[in-house]
Amino acid sequence: MTLDVTKIRKDFPIFLRTIRDGKKLIYLDSGATSQKPQVVIDAEMDFYKLHNAAAHRGAHQLAEEATELFEAARETVADFLGADSQEIVFTKGATESLNLLAYAFSNAEPGSRFAIGPEHTIVVSEMEHHANLIPWQQLAKRSGATLKWFGVTADGRLDESNIDSLITDKTKIVAITQQSNVLGTINNLEQIIKKAHSVGAVVIVDACQSVPHAAVNVRTLGADFLTFSGHKALGPTGVGVLWGKYDLLNELPPFLFGGSMIENVTMTDATWAEAPRKFEAGVPNMAQVVGLGAALKYLQNVGMDAIHKHEEELTSYLLTELGKIEGIAIVGPLDRALRGGIVSFTVEGIHPHDLGQYLDSLGIAVRTGHHCAWPLTRALGVPATTRASLYLYNDHSDLDALVAGVKDAKKYFGQ
Repeated sequence: MTLDVTKIRKDFPIFLRTIRDGKKLIYLDSGATSQKPQVVIDAEMDFYKLHNAAAHRGAHQLAEEATELFEAARETVADFLGADSQEIVFTKGATESLNLLAYAFSNAEPGSRFAIGPEHTIVVSEMEHHANLIPWQQLAKRSGATLKWFGVTADGRLDESNIDSLITDKTKIVAITQQSNVLGTINNLEQIIKKAHSVGAVVIVDACQSVPHAAVNVRTLGADFLTFSGHKALGPTGVGVLWGKYDLLNELPPFLFGGSMIENVTMTDATWAEAPRKFEAGVPNMAQVVGLGAALKYLQNVGMDAIHKHEEELTSYLLTELGKIEGIAIVGPLDRALRGGIVSFTVEGIHPHDLGQYLDSLGIAVRTGHHCAWPLTRALGVPATTRASLYLYNDHSDLDALVAGVKDAKKYFGQ
């Protein structure tokens, strides 16, 4: 199935506007945040206009409607991931989800499968976003555990050659990205998950760059926890998803305490509600959750397989066209296998920030810098890159404009 990008773009009101003195908006920064279709904007607005009340609190009609909409969105997320609804926890974003897990491990009682101490190791990778590195780095410091990591090969692939020395019977946690936000590399996690489970470790997957762009089924994947952010999947900001196996969620200690997450409270003690409510203290971000539900339904209607194939074709085209420009170096895999719609590159003689500003003057939005993955860019010897990240509303004309813009920048900067 070929995507009708012209039709899709009509669903996104932001593409009706112009920028930089009347120029067409060419948005190639969806890896940072995606644009929102009208149905998402409407869903969030309608909640505030017609149903605004605190979900799970109150017996009046508005509270009932708010609760029904909130829980219907949970069902939508569960269906999108191939999960059960009681396994879906709503957070503010993937960053909060990952911190939730790290702090919950800190709170685990001795003897629990989550208890972690100086005798244990935590394994991540060198290609992690800061959000899936720093929480584990800091948990290692608090607990005395040792942090280890998979390296990255020169061509931007995960180096699994030393998996047996990294994941051992001392390993408690393996936290890994499914797709790099810098390299576009899609990691086949099957071997890592199998190895981690063989030693009793818990596997946590950062799926921020994968879930919005390809079909991800948590049962097939086989991890223990998975998280993504709504704003990267056409949804609102301020909402994220933590999926976890139900038995693990119920064993895991809470992260935040307050209303709605309790079973019973006295002046000296409290007991917790079952998952997922145990992790949703306070009045939830209801309108954003409803908006996320609308976003995932929109993606399902377009078709995740169709979106993935569309991005694969665009990525292949962009790699080919950029490769024709003298002085360009692609940071990440050059082959098309297991590669998502993210292309980072450098241009000889032009700093990425200067290139980004020049492209912006043409109406082309890209990301520049280390992309919240400082250890990775340092390891690759490229502390900053220009990154184009693609989505369902991009087409060949967007990529042609980017390529032409890079060529113009080379002339402008005398390269």
